Amino acid sequence: MRATLRWAHADLRAHRGEALFTVLATAGIIASLLLAGALFSYTADPWQRVFTQSEGAHVWIHTRDGAEPEELRDLEGVAGLSGPFRTARTTVELGGARASAELRATGPEPPEVGRPLVTDGRWQAAGAADEIVLEGSLARALWAEPGDTLTARGARGTEHTLRVVGVADTAEPRYTPGDTPGIGWLSDEALDRLQPDPERTGQTVGLRLADPDDTDFMVQRAVTALGADQVSEVTRWQQARADAEGEGRLLGLLLALFGLGALLAAALAVAGAISTRVHGHLRDISVLKAIGFTPAQVVRVFLVQHLGFAFLGAACGAAVTELLGARVPGRIGEAVDVWRQLPGHTWTVLATTAAAVLFIATATSLAAWRAGRVPPVPVARTAVPRGLGPLTLPERRALGRDAPPALVLGWRGAFPGRARSLAAVGRLAVPLAMITAALGAWATVDRFHEHPEEIGLPAALTVRDGSPDDSGSSGSSGSPGSPGSAASGASEAERHAGTERLLAAHPDVTAVHPGTEVEALVPGQTATITLRGLGTDADPYPFALAEGRLPDGPDEAVAGQGLLDLLDVRVGDWVRMTVQGRPQILHITGRSIEPEDGGRVISTSLDNLDLGDGSGTTAPDLHHLVLRDGADAGEVGAELAASSGGRLEVREAVNPADGLAGVRGVIAGLIAVLALIGLTELSTVLGARVRDRGRDLLALKAIGLTPRQIAGVITVSTAFTALAAAVAGTVLGTAAGRWLIDAQGRSSGIGAGIAQSPPPGALLLVIAAAVVGAVAVSAVPAARASRRRIADTLSETL
Repeated sequence: MRATLRWAHADLRAHRGEALFTVLATAGIIASLLLAGALFSYTADPWQRVFTQSEGAHVWIHTRDGAEPEELRDLEGVAGLSGPFRTARTTVELGGARASAELRATGPEPPEVGRPLVTDGRWQAAGAADEIVLEGSLARALWAEPGDTLTARGARGTEHTLRVVGVADTAEPRYTPGDTPGIGWLSDEALDRLQPDPERTGQTVGLRLADPDDTDFMVQRAVTALGADQVSEVTRWQQARADAEGEGRLLGLLLALFGLGALLAAALAVAGAISTRVHGHLRDISVLKAIGFTPAQVVRVFLVQHLGFAFLGAACGAAVTELLGARVPGRIGEAVDVWRQLPGHTWTVLATTAAAVLFIATATSLAAWRAGRVPPVPVARTAVPRGLGPLTLPERRALGRDAPPALVLGWRGAFPGRARSLAAVGRLAVPLAMITAALGAWATVDRFHEHPEEIGLPAALTVRDGSPDDSGSSGSSGSPGSPGSAASGASEAERHAGTERLLAAHPDVTAVHPGTEVEALVPGQTATITLRGLGTDADPYPFALAEGRLPDGPDEAVAGQGLLDLLDVRVGDWVRMTVQGRPQILHITGRSIEPEDGGRVISTSLDNLDLGDGSGTTAPDLHHLVLRDGADAGEVGAELAASSGGRLEVREAVNPADGLAGVRGVIAGLIAVLALIGLTELSTVLGARVRDRGRDLLALKAIGLTPRQIAGVITVSTAFTALAAAVAGTVLGTAAGRWLIDAQGRSSGIGAGIAQSPPPGALLLVIAAAVVGAVAVSAVPAARASRRRIADTLSETL
């Protein structure tokens, strides 16, 4: 063991640079994988993030007004209580959009347990009888934001106005039309004004449990304590988590994929380094065996040495992530801070580092095994590498035409036609391919931002007319064919025409597309999809088509990938759905890129829809506005809202890339880690080339080449190797990046066709950076090799 440690120490002193590169590359990979786990947990499981930050309740119990839920505080296993809150179920309305809501009476400060996280605006003021804070999903359903005024129906059908002062996130089940009501928080005075009758109010209490696994047992105990006749509804944390699953996975998935790719590249680089080191230490290994080392001991020397590098790098990467990760500005730092509070965080860190070290150990075991097979007395041809052989005809012709000797001999040294040279090119191509794929992800995000019309978002603004609908203001409008109905329909048509004229008159608006959006039931009534009527036959909507053709005839439509997968249909099929109790049959002529609703969207012309109002056509309830290039959507929206006297509600389109604000920083960090791995591989290739070409350097010096020319031969040889690896890596990385991004698009329902290849300038920059890096890395070793004495080279040869 002492001899093993002394040999490992001597080898480490002789190869400090390679050891440092290996440790730093491993540390960067571990940090990338841990950040991937943090971001994946943060984005892919938003419910867990909100639950952790808000000290969420595991169980919410809805009771009658006469129950006494305060007693649940004393139950064993209850760690905290949220409420109880007095509640009232009602309907709220804003700009024609309606939703059912459970209004809760709370104090001027949010509760400690089950605390709503205000994301926009503020919490309600003390004693304010006209302020309300809306849960996020309810606010989105109503198109509400702080400053809006909504209408709530109170006792005996009376209407009360409430001003929205804030929007908050909560870990409770989200608003689902016709199923789960949304949540609104308001003061006791406001609830008393809305519903003064205690018989029509209830109570809600949240229980935070000491052990979430005891949820079912604790629900039984709580219901028994309150009385089954007093409990109207119970919701568990599992229901809320299942409702929130599957959102925002892209950033975490990208980081995880590139982190695993970096791990593969590092494992190959380490395996190549060990293989090269074994080949260069044949004499030392023979000496070790001659003095009594067994093959197992030789294997252990190399394996333990590089496992030590892996353990040190993993420990450094984990320590840096744990200590400094939360201090990174932006979304990444917030993700790490929340991730450290999640259950199972410690085991995740340990499992990730252990798996990475094990993967590196597996990749390096083969090279170490080869070291154990070296014979005690190596054959001369193995101990002394063969030369490159005679010059080829093209090489002789190039030298005869006064081509620089460094260029010709460098090409000759870079591609001698041996498997080891091809393996070196392949190992170096892996990190360059991953860098190219990362640049493809960067280009895709830029495409989302700069050309949203190519990914299904041609309209920058969506406008709803908030004026009352005369036709729906009372139930006395008569039958569809009555004169009152006809007059009401004419009035509505005039109002929509006036709205379109107002919108089209703005100088920054280039197109106005009327539309409507309704929920439809699929065959079997097992799921709902979104049916949209957009544009008209005379002025079609500019769909972003990835497959097939645009709809241009009766009953023709385009559908998203999510809908095609849900119904197991393809472009060219006919689909049937139920809309407001009426069947609707459409012919799918193309697949459009749909970033909304998981791609479960089918879109047709507004002229093809008849939602059963008796007129044969469907009136639009919204308008999509296409703006000129360079127009500020926020300014245009504010001007339109002001010009309409507040009648129009204008919202900016939600771009899925808005949630990927931190992806550029993540990709830049990954590129740095991959570049470090590439430098490690280059140093390995360079060291092997200088060692193996010792006799060639002796011959070059003997025929009269100057030290500068000899250094040029080594530098050019390394540059040609990097050039070949860069060309192969960029080609493979471009194809792999498009495939990965399109595969993620298909799985998320958006559909394939969203991937963007890196621009040619970026690819040329990668190739140039690889070549320049190779030249820079090889400059000093090449200069040292060119100054070696003939006696040194002869001693190594002998």
